[in-house]
Amino acid sequence: MAPNIKKLLLPQTMAEAGWALVERREDVEGVPYEIGMPIPGFHALLADASGVALSVTPFGENELDAGPRLEAVARIGVGYDAVDVPALSRRKIPLLIAGTANSVSVAEAGVFLLMSLARRGAAMDSMVREGRWSERYAEMPVDLYGRTALVIGFGKIGTRAAKRLAAMEMTVLVYDPYIYPETIRGMGYEPVGELDEAVGRADFITIHCPKTHETVGLFDRARLARMKKSAFLVNTARGGIVDEKALYEALKDNRIAGAALDVFEKEPTPTDNPLLTLKNFIAAPHVAGVTREAVDRMAIVTVQNLLSVLDGKPNRGNVVNKEVLG
Repeated sequence: MAPNIKKLLLPQTMAEAGWALVERREDVEGVPYEIGMPIPGFHALLADASGVALSVTPFGENELDAGPRLEAVARIGVGYDAVDVPALSRRKIPLLIAGTANSVSVAEAGVFLLMSLARRGAAMDSMVREGRWSERYAEMPVDLYGRTALVIGFGKIGTRAAKRLAAMEMTVLVYDPYIYPETIRGMGYEPVGELDEAVGRADFITIHCPKTHETVGLFDRARLARMKKSAFLVNTARGGIVDEKALYEALKDNRIAGAALDVFEKEPTPTDNPLLTLKNFIAAPHVAGVTREAVDRMAIVTVQNLLSVLDGKPNRGNVVNKEVLG
């Protein structure tokens, strides 16, 4: 590689749309790496990298030590709980996320899971496949129409989820302590300041907040106990926001009607996870933000993010630690 050519370390599974952007540049070389590869090998690749795009690979002080030439780190997605942001900030390295690239897809997935729970999608499919039509009225599906939905987190995804739920003629409550109530109210939704009170009112709850020290265990045994017996819970944000053991107990005892998780405390979740034995539970393998369109959008935005830093014009709107930009 010529001295003036900078190396971008990119997951080999990244969509071709992203790789194509790199190939158009004569001053940049894309170097693929395998997700889950041994750490020493990954560190060796970082040695002369100017930028790195991360999927699920943890990134912290050790990686920064291994990559002394790094100018930018990007996430192919919007979550960054596996990245040591303070460590990057200490070295004046920006962390960039994919902005709105997959927000529509995650919002749609959250609504899909709510509808699947309400309409008992998996159970209905099994009845037909197993010739149990006579059971179709034993446990009736429910409407979303006229019900109350609680959206937790009103960022890029939560705002889109609220819009879709409102379009289905639901009353939409929004809980986000970092958003002005007037902003929420101005968009046509009801801001709520007390989460416990809102949880008790909601028929459907969908979680779209980041995973932080404040939100880990947000839905523990006590908060789940505040839900209506007829209510449903969906988490497409991050594993650990919902206490899985407490959720299992609530579902097993029919203290809530149903739940769906796209994200788990440990991923992949073990096949003997007790939640997987329950009929009122739906699981998905952390794919809420993964559609054909979203994968292309995320790859393009991720590469654009890295190139923007190398070109001296960072995409400020996508930078997490803006203080490093000066």
